[in-house]
This record gives sequence, structure tokens and C-alpha cells, in this order.
Amino acid sequence: MVTPAAKREAVARLQAVLGMSERRACRVIGADRKSMRYRSQRDDDSDLRSKLRELAQQRRRFGYRRLHILLRREGVVINRKKTQRLYREENLAVRRRRNRRRAIGARAPAPVLALPNQRWSLDFVHDQMASGRRFRVLNIVDDVTRECLRAVPDTSISGRRVVRELTDLIAERGKPGMIVSDNGTELTSNAVLAWCAEIGVEWHYIAPGKPMQNGYVESFNGRMRDELLNETLFLSLDHARVVIAAWAEDYNQERPHSALGYETPAAFAAELHKQWPASLRPTGSAAQAIAQPALMRNKAAGL
Repeated sequence: MVTPAAKREAVARLQAVLGMSERRACRVIGADRKSMRYRSQRDDDSDLRSKLRELAQQRRRFGYRRLHILLRREGVVINRKKTQRLYREENLAVRRRRNRRRAIGARAPAPVLALPNQRWSLDFVHDQMASGRRFRVLNIVDDVTRECLRAVPDTSISGRRVVRELTDLIAERGKPGMIVSDNGTELTSNAVLAWCAEIGVEWHYIAPGKPMQNGYVESFNGRMRDELLNETLFLSLDHARVVIAAWAEDYNQERPHSALGYETPAAFAAELHKQWPASLRPTGSAAQAIAQPALMRNKAAGL
């Protein structure tokens, strides 16, 4: 019993059960009698607690930092520490999932311009519907702005389908400087290789067994798995398409991203466009990089 609240509770119990006077109970517990009559002067936070619980129910995998950003967006101006205290008192802590093994050593992608469309990353994530039928989602992410450019669910996605999706995306946003992916059969197919040669896009394949070299889309897959796939029961493929499209839109437009200073990817991309007008974008050695090359682990040397 170290807190005043715990001591007040103990004194009240001694008085109720053993019939002690307040003076004697305080002496036994070691509490100051003045603290027994203290009444909290804090404001009634019932509305704030209700709003926090509502947001936590809508965003079941958000911690108090992202919930604090959402409260600020709605005009609730409070200190982050108060949000953390109310979050803890309401028992809203996110249940931790089993930890994965982490790679050892520093890692980062090759340097690129701090501009949209400099590098896209591709990868697949798998799930199944209520009927047990499995499907996969092709995710395409902009590594600089962290935007989800495409999230395409289907029961089968071939190399030709990947090419069609990329062609449509380039028609909307323009050609990327580089595309990064793993060595999956769909992504190393003749259709993809011929398409790259035709339109002149550099396609970089990561080293086999090194998913950390494609970390941006791997991180996105983890967020999708944690916040959407593990939380949703998909009734059909059409249902999956609607739900995943809505989640991707929310991810770009509403979800605070910690790596972007808790801005949304869409807002961050818009700010980059303002900072680097087309006529002033640097080229060559004057270009600013957003990352440095990775430090690779030397297994032969035991490092």
C-alpha cells in the first residue's frame, strides 16, 4: 500500500470490519489523516472516456498514440500523457501477438529521392474465407510516401495479372523509378520480364531468404494482417474486395503513420509535392536520399 487511494481503502476496511476509529486505523496503516478526507478535484472525464472507448472499439489494433492523434483531429485538445492514463485506466491495451524473430544488424533500402513514385514494392499476403477457400492479396506500396497504391484480392494472381495491375497504376500515377519484389514465380515470370523490357522499368529482386530487403511492403503486410485480416471474417471474395478496398482507403487517408510523424500517407505525399515542385526537383548528385545502403551481416567472419 503505497498510494493514498490504497491507504484510504485499507483504513475504510479496518473501520468497517474491526470497528476501529479513523485515528487508530490511520496509525496502524501509517497514513496521514488529512489524506483520508481528500476528494479528487479532477474534471469529469466521462465523455472523453466514452469517446476514447468508441475509437478503441473502431480501431482495435491502435495504441494510445494513434488514438491520441484521432482525438486531436476531432478537436479534443488534451495532453498525450492524459490520453495514456485514461487508455490504461479503461483497460484498452492492445493484446500483444506472438513475437517474430528479428534480423540482426542494421538494414535499410538503397537511397532514393524523397519524392513519390521513386520506388514501389510488391508482395503477396494470404488469407481464407469463411468457407475455407484461400485467397491472396497483391499489395503495391510506395516506399517513400508509404501509400498503399494497390491491394488486389483474388483466388489466383498470375504474372499477367500483375502486369495488368501495374500498367493501370502507371497510367494513373506515372512510371516509377524502381520496383522491388521477392523471387516469387509470378514476379519472375516471362510476362513480367517482357513487360519490364518493353516499358523500361528497373525491377530489383531481393536476395532469396532476405525479406528484410523488402521491408516497406513487409511492414505493410504486417499492419494489414494485424488490423484487418486477423479481425475480419470474409464471407466471399466480393466481400473481401469491398472490405480490403475500404481499409486501404482508410490506411492512406485517415490512419496516422508513426514513420511519417503520425501524418497520413496521403498528407505526407501532398506535402512532398509542395516541397519539391517539378521545376526544382534535384537530379544526379544533388538529389537528397532518404536512406543509406544496408549493412550486411558477414556470416563467414562470424559477425
